[in-house]
Amino acid sequence: MSEVPPFGAEEELLLVDPGSGAPRGWSGAVRDAADGSLDGEMRTEQVETATAPHTKTDDLAADLHRRRIEAREAAAAQGVDVAGLATSPLAAEDGGGSGPNQEGRYGRIAQRFGAIATSQLTSGQHVHVEVGSPEEGVGVLDRIGPWLPVMRALAANSPCWRGRDTDYASYRSVVWSRWPSAGPTRVFGSLAAYDEAVAAMLATDTVLDDAMVYFDARLSRELGTVEVRVTDVALEVEDAVLVAVLARGLVATAARDHRRGTPVPSTPVEALRLAHWRAARWGLTDALVDPRDGRTAAAGTVLDALREHVADALTDAGDADRAADGCARLLADGTGSERQRAAARRADGDLAAVVRDARERFLP
Repeated sequence: MSEVPPFGAEEELLLVDPGSGAPRGWSGAVRDAADGSLDGEMRTEQVETATAPHTKTDDLAADLHRRRIEAREAAAAQGVDVAGLATSPLAAEDGGGSGPNQEGRYGRIAQRFGAIATSQLTSGQHVHVEVGSPEEGVGVLDRIGPWLPVMRALAANSPCWRGRDTDYASYRSVVWSRWPSAGPTRVFGSLAAYDEAVAAMLATDTVLDDAMVYFDARLSRELGTVEVRVTDVALEVEDAVLVAVLARGLVATAARDHRRGTPVPSTPVEALRLAHWRAARWGLTDALVDPRDGRTAAAGTVLDALREHVADALTDAGDADRAADGCARLLADGTGSERQRAAARRADGDLAAVVRDARERFLP
């Protein structure tokens, strides 16, 4: 495998009414208008895009941009719009077609999990990074776990939920954590141990299949990747690119450490859960847990530590300046969550204005 692994990204996007800003459940019609370039999701107010794998970051950025254009055009053909919002600031309107997706597998999930599934109107960004083998992939998973709360914090883009500010930076994280199969994982140590854990989950007859193993990062065997699933969907394309760049940096760094036999850091899952909660609660506006010692430190300090940790991988990919500029921009201008709150303040708390601002930011 190349020292600069190919990577790709999936984005779950929110369908909204262009006038009111409320979510609209027209995913079926929008997917039909897209002629196969969009997928459905858990709720009818969502569609999903997926890029091709790319080695060069500029190519990934262009692909993300193009797929957002395709999603917007397909939505417009049905009289709706699309936005990079990880939760809906507004509640669904009566008669908008909103609700759980009752088709096929999603219908079976809704039947089994009830309100956890039917209220799951949240949108994430998933980054796939190629690894040399499943065994190497598990070595990667074991090493990136302590850094995933930092990724959650910098990607925070879901402060509002159905008409109110939740006081969280990533409320999507709170809603998603209701799934019994979601969250951080222990150190597995081997592919056999990872497979045993998944098999034990399936044996409980609780999750429908291994696609419902909703770890914060997991193996995607059919694609030959590690899938980093922890982040909110991005408000703007460049935010999505930064998330992908840093995720690839983490995976590439961990893969090298695995090949070199570098010891795996030991972080208790119990502490990881608290680090994730802090990231979801405050994003970059308060201290984060520093993976190097497990203690809190200023958000800027921890972002610097992340870039230092993956510095060689960023340099090899030509992404060092992009990562530095992106992190500096987040610290100066705020995460997507902070930008949403700024839009609400400018409109005296009108959350419809938050959706309008998100629609404007959706494409550069």
